[in-house]
Amino acid sequence: MNESNQAVETGDEVLLRVEHLSKRYLRAQALKDATLEIRKGTVTGLLGPNGSGKSTLLKCIAGLCRPSSGRIFINGRAPGIHTKRQVAYLPEVDPLYPWMTARQTIEFVKSFYDDWDDRKEANILEIAKVDPSMPVRAMSKGQKARLRLVLTMSRNAPLILMDEPLSGIDPPSRSKILNAIVSEYSETEQAILLATHEVSEAESIFDRVIFLHEGQIRLMGDAEEIRKQYNSSIQGLLEEVYA
Repeated sequence: MNESNQAVETGDEVLLRVEHLSKRYLRAQALKDATLEIRKGTVTGLLGPNGSGKSTLLKCIAGLCRPSSGRIFINGRAPGIHTKRQVAYLPEVDPLYPWMTARQTIEFVKSFYDDWDDRKEANILEIAKVDPSMPVRAMSKGQKARLRLVLTMSRNAPLILMDEPLSGIDPPSRSKILNAIVSEYSETEQAILLATHEVSEAESIFDRVIFLHEGQIRLMGDAEEIRKQYNSSIQGLLEEVYA
């Protein structure tokens, strides 16, 4: 992987470029020759069943996992000290401290980032219906998921990485929360790469989709064009691909 801090030309609209990325864990091949681009101001769905490589790809982009081969560029730079603050990452695991309240958690995380947006925080708190006074230890899985959305989406980072952000949130609320949050971002150049296997509630927000299977990209493109080409919803096509 390119460790250089020297910028690489990626084009004005390309925020993220991944080139021939592979990752092996001992005998398991998690990613195989993945190549993709994410453009500014877009929402891209990273789709596939559990174990397809979604989390590994996001971790590599976030700089938390070293690829076995291939290159990643964020605004023309390889992941490192120069790109850490350009990425907001929502992991699948729960990183919250149980002894804090939601408000204390927000203030703690906020202290690490110069790009924190108080207006976005207030809006997303309302959208996600997070009670700032509630202790984390008293929260359900869904309430913790809502708080994690606030922590990630309140930043003005150019690239937002989200790993299964809907996990634990009740189905009636999922699409409502996602649509409201995306509308908050619609006039910015921030890009969202959202990994999920719960496609039906999220499908309407995707500009582009990437289908991962056994670490390989099987299908990638404009979401609406794919619907027309295959005469199917993204959810329906996903069920066919992974049947």
